[in-house]
Amino acid sequence: MTAQTNLKAPKAPKIIVFDSGLGGLTVYRELRAALPDAHYLYIADTDAFPYGNLHKDELVTRLLALFDRLIERENPDVCVIACNTASTIALATLREHFDVPFIGTVPAIKVAAGQSSSKLFSVLATPSTVAQDYTQDLVERYASSCEVTLVGSRDLAGLAEQFMRGEKLDEDLLHHEIAPAFVEKGDERTDCIALGCTHYPLLVDLMRKVAPWPVAYIDPAAAIARQTNKVLSQSNMQKHVAIASTANQLLYTGGDGIGENMSTFLQAMGLNDVTQDEILGG
Repeated sequence: MTAQTNLKAPKAPKIIVFDSGLGGLTVYRELRAALPDAHYLYIADTDAFPYGNLHKDELVTRLLALFDRLIERENPDVCVIACNTASTIALATLREHFDVPFIGTVPAIKVAAGQSSSKLFSVLATPSTVAQDYTQDLVERYASSCEVTLVGSRDLAGLAEQFMRGEKLDEDLLHHEIAPAFVEKGDERTDCIALGCTHYPLLVDLMRKVAPWPVAYIDPAAAIARQTNKVLSQSNMQKHVAIASTANQLLYTGGDGIGENMSTFLQAMGLNDVTQDEILGG
């Protein structure tokens, strides 16, 4: 007679994907491709969008309070900060305060330095990300043999949100925002642009249309998905989280919220459950 075992199948990991807006959906998309069986909770802190308008200390305080409640309530296996500004400013502090692993998003400067043939490449990011010492340190550490142009765009993230709402974009404004990233020096010119905001990959096709010449646009989302998979595998976290629902959710904190005109875009991302949730409130 064969012995019976009561071994339970591993539980699907629960992953929080966090951004100030909807740009982090580019990371969420790659995560779903790499880990299709995971349960995802996407958090859009729309009440404070854009994070570049917040002082560093204010942003760190906000994120600590938000994740204190989120982690207690949701018990995630891993938190992915799909926001360059939040990662460069607060990632180290979040890792110090919580036991849950945090995976950040930073410009793919190392990849760009290795890929650039001309040794002229640019980092296109928000003004806040460009100004961080963290970004400067990445350039010094990985791109000392290259000439790197750091470009802080004020309007690209907003243009990406317009794109998600199905609005027609001002191509002249888009060209104006990306033009400083295209540099010529002698016979060489920019051949790579590292995208330093998770909103920007949504605009790559339009960027190609208005760009002065073709370049490689480097999106770190796939690398973030690989790192998330690695962290979950090493920690064997799949086995302890009880999942009440397999539906993926998008929660936003307030502000203008997520308009009805984004429903088609969000449904294509597998996000049908979209709810305002005052996470920082009582």
